Amino acid sequence: MLARSVENSAVFSRWQPWILLFNISGVLLLAVVLARKLWQLYRDYRDQVPGSRLTVRTASTFGLLVIAPLLIVYLFSLDFLNRGIDSWFRVEVKQGLGDALVLSRASIDLRMREQGRSTETFARQIANLERTQLLAALDIERRRTGALQLVIFARNGELQAVSTESSAYALAPRTPAELLLQIGEGRAYVSLEPQADGAYVITTAAPIPNVTQRPGARFVLGVYEVPKQLAALSEAVQHTYSQYGELALMREPLKNSFRLTLTLVLLLAMLVAIYLAVFSAQRLIRPVQDLIEGTRAVGKGDFATRLPLPSRDEMGSLVHSFNDMTKRLKRASEEATRSREAVEQQRERLAVILARLSTGVLVLDAQLQLRIVNEAAGAILAADLGADIGSSLEQVRYVRGERFESFVQQVTQHLQQQPDGWRQQIHLPANRMLQCACAPLDAAAGEPGLIIVFDDITTLLLAQREAAWGEVARRLAHEIKNPLTPIQLSAERLRLRLQGHLSAPEDVDLLERCTHTIVQQVEAMKAMVNAFSEYARAPDIRLAPCDLAALVTEVAELYRAQGGVVDIRVQVDAAMGYIEADAGRLRQVLNNLLSNALEAVAGTPDGWVELLAQPLHGDPQQGVLLCVCDNGQGFQPQMLARVFDPYVTSKLKGTGLGLAIVKKIIEEHGGHIEVGNRPEGGASVRIVLPAGVRAIDSKTQRVKA
Repeated sequence: MLARSVENSAVFSRWQPWILLFNISGVLLLAVVLARKLWQLYRDYRDQVPGSRLTVRTASTFGLLVIAPLLIVYLFSLDFLNRGIDSWFRVEVKQGLGDALVLSRASIDLRMREQGRSTETFARQIANLERTQLLAALDIERRRTGALQLVIFARNGELQAVSTESSAYALAPRTPAELLLQIGEGRAYVSLEPQADGAYVITTAAPIPNVTQRPGARFVLGVYEVPKQLAALSEAVQHTYSQYGELALMREPLKNSFRLTLTLVLLLAMLVAIYLAVFSAQRLIRPVQDLIEGTRAVGKGDFATRLPLPSRDEMGSLVHSFNDMTKRLKRASEEATRSREAVEQQRERLAVILARLSTGVLVLDAQLQLRIVNEAAGAILAADLGADIGSSLEQVRYVRGERFESFVQQVTQHLQQQPDGWRQQIHLPANRMLQCACAPLDAAAGEPGLIIVFDDITTLLLAQREAAWGEVARRLAHEIKNPLTPIQLSAERLRLRLQGHLSAPEDVDLLERCTHTIVQQVEAMKAMVNAFSEYARAPDIRLAPCDLAALVTEVAELYRAQGGVVDIRVQVDAAMGYIEADAGRLRQVLNNLLSNALEAVAGTPDGWVELLAQPLHGDPQQGVLLCVCDNGQGFQPQMLARVFDPYVTSKLKGTGLGLAIVKKIIEEHGGHIEVGNRPEGGASVRIVLPAGVRAIDSKTQRVKA
């Protein structure tokens, strides 16, 4: 439409604004559509939508391939248009048109001068002719000069003679005022007048001289036709020159209009090309996007993914191969799921069995990495090994505590010495003893490795040792207690019988001292035998509500009343309330611990003993905590692991049964006891009793309600 409007200036001036508005609206509409498309593409690129980056690269490539030629053609067209329009208005063209116009005018002027001179000559020739001779002279002159009409006028406008070529000039021509004015002044008149049919005529007038009359009394008027070829040429030159002037005035607007038209065409073509490039890139990349999404879905485990066939070309073959792959993967996944479910069922069954075992079980692979660990193993080794599945023993050896480190060290040594299996007892810190066995796993049954089974026999060994000590103590008490009474009675009887028969004071004094020593040592041996008997016999625990706070305060007050330089401190939390316990046995525990503490701080400057009783973790429902601390010498480090063994003591006097009896009483109450040395110096004994205490019969190992 723009091209056709430019061809016609009238149509161009009338319709061009509307055509431009229509095209600009189309450009804006295309720009909006393309902007939305590009925004969608940018959003997909930003959100890392599968295939978006490849789409951007493809669209950019297509766009560049389209835009580059368009820009080249556009720039060339602009330059060509500017040079072409400028060439239309070159100085040579304008000069040529001007020269042609001057030449045409000069030709007509020459014609006019010739006709004017011819008229003046004729006027002089007929100056002396009679009126009757004028008509013939006019006809002869008209034919000779080819005039259209020759007329002789008088001054007053009277027509005296006329000679005309056709009837069209039969009437006297119009005499303009300028003609009369010039004739009155005695001057000739020449003018060029256009006709209705586009032709031109030259009108000339010259005064006829006469000596008898005043100048300008008569004049001759001639009308000559300009040759049609010369008139047409002059008209064409004049029209061309005028048109050139109009175009020269429209030069810049015309160039701007052509530029705008070319720019609109470029924008329309470029926007459509870019949109089609993006659209084509998306259509081209769509199967790739489907493949990417399908691959991601398969990677997440969705093997039911199926892609639509885009075409029957290479891309269609690739999609068909992908669908076939997902079918096979789905079948393989279903088979793997069934196998995994079967394995999980067996593993769950094995886990239930292992969880119910009190024996620790460790399964290692060939690289000594943990594969299976049951709860009992973690409890026995005092290490949470559930998070270490897949780690080697060396990796977790030093991060799971001293007991586990010692276990790994000894197990590794046994594996190096006996890689085909072994059975040994392993001694761990804190006087723990494990019965451990190791056997290789059959590679045919699965992954080769080792299985280590172990049981904590510390309690069993302790019970056996305590039973043995109890039996020793019972027999020793029985064998020693029987002769003690006769020895004491014989010594007292000997003193009574001989005391009256000795006269020398020194003999009496010797008898008194010897018999007193015998009786005193017998009493000491009886006390030791009673302690043996107490350790050996089964206790009879009588549970009853016991106010532990009041019991601790009472025992501390009794020791304070005995006097001494030791400061006995008591910290009791009244929120403990009552517990179910044997008050007499707990009093015996407190007496033994206070006696040991007072002996430990004897001779220590500013010695003190502290008794602490409070709810465990601030909650009476969780149990009670009883601590006895002092600032004495503390326990010897080598004795800490054996302080609860019978007959083990570092004191010069004593049987070594005090802490053994205390431990037995606490365990019979369902609690536990720990000893240690304070960082500041001194010993610390820590006892934890449950809130609901149960009495345990050591003979039958049955729980009494």
